[in-house]
Amino acid sequence: MNSYFSATYVYPIIGAPIKNGVIAVDPEGVITGVFTPEVAEQMLIKDIVYYEGLLVPGFINTHCHLELSNLRGNIPQHTGLPEFVKSVIKLRTSDEYELNLAMLRADIEMYENGIVAVGDISNQLISKSLKANSPIYYHTFLEIMGFKPALAIEAMERATQFKSEFHPLPVSIVPHAPYSVSVELLRELAQYARFQDGPVSIHNQETADENAFFEQKTGGFLSLFEFLGQDVSFYKPSGKTSLQTYLPFLSSHLKTLLVHNTYTSSADVAYAKLTHPNLYWCLCPRANLYIENMLPDVNMLRAENLKITLGTDSLASNDGLSIVSEMVLLQKRFDVPVEELLQWATFNGAEFLGIEKRFGSFEVGKQPGVNLVGFTEEKGKIILGKVVQRIC
Repeated sequence: MNSYFSATYVYPIIGAPIKNGVIAVDPEGVITGVFTPEVAEQMLIKDIVYYEGLLVPGFINTHCHLELSNLRGNIPQHTGLPEFVKSVIKLRTSDEYELNLAMLRADIEMYENGIVAVGDISNQLISKSLKANSPIYYHTFLEIMGFKPALAIEAMERATQFKSEFHPLPVSIVPHAPYSVSVELLRELAQYARFQDGPVSIHNQETADENAFFEQKTGGFLSLFEFLGQDVSFYKPSGKTSLQTYLPFLSSHLKTLLVHNTYTSSADVAYAKLTHPNLYWCLCPRANLYIENMLPDVNMLRAENLKITLGTDSLASNDGLSIVSEMVLLQKRFDVPVEELLQWATFNGAEFLGIEKRFGSFEVGKQPGVNLVGFTEEKGKIILGKVVQRIC
């Protein structure tokens, strides 16, 4: 038997919002109908549960670090990325009980905030059991690192073994960031990409220090390499931004998520469009403020008609795991329309992860989850509030 839900506005995502719209959902959470109030009345639909608010599909968090969940509140804000990375390295724990408990709490927090699917960064196997048993769909991005050219083959072999141990969960081997992978390792990844059909992600231009390192071999990453005991005397700067340096080495046939983009310029975007046809751009604004106290040029990215997704980053760099909170911030700072924000938070993320047949929009046959989000209306404009309730 179907259940029928209605709200002030229903957002199918694939079409315009429906005022007082009605959705039909079967006991498994599968959408069996999306109706205007007039059609619902003509069909003599009874027992409609009505809510004040917005009914929207479940959210897709395309960038998270479950393995850093135990660091909530432990790292000061506004340190800049190099110092933040040093803090993460110092504070990471080997206490499996502590980390498992923190990850479980993070998983529950995301579920309660209406998140139905997550692209999660992993550097170890510890999250496998949680992911296998969670009601949330997880795609694991197994990060590979190694700035020393001679270690590229060894790093790749280690990563492929690690991936096999994650089986049968969905996993992609991905580069961590431009400053932590050598050209040789990127080439190994490109060769491996011929056998990989999953999406790829990479941290991109999260700090000005990243561009400084690639353009002139200056900035805060020099002290980070020193902290790590890594000799980078062999490295010669490219004279280009980080994006323009590494992007040609990534496989252009795989969907690729550029994460953060805090210091990405219009020139970088123009270069990216010419270089890679399958790019998505993830925004994690609350983490950007936490670490760098800086936000990407969101309106420039919007004007370029890029496929934008949203992420929360980790509890080391955020005080919560809520996609709605990310949307609220973006709406306040950049006046992004609600329809656009919801497209980023649902369908675009589902499409990137390759799960759009199930998630991302209210369409018959999908099982996207149903969230109720609060709002206010000012001069005909919808202002987002909080997730009020996860309906199913």
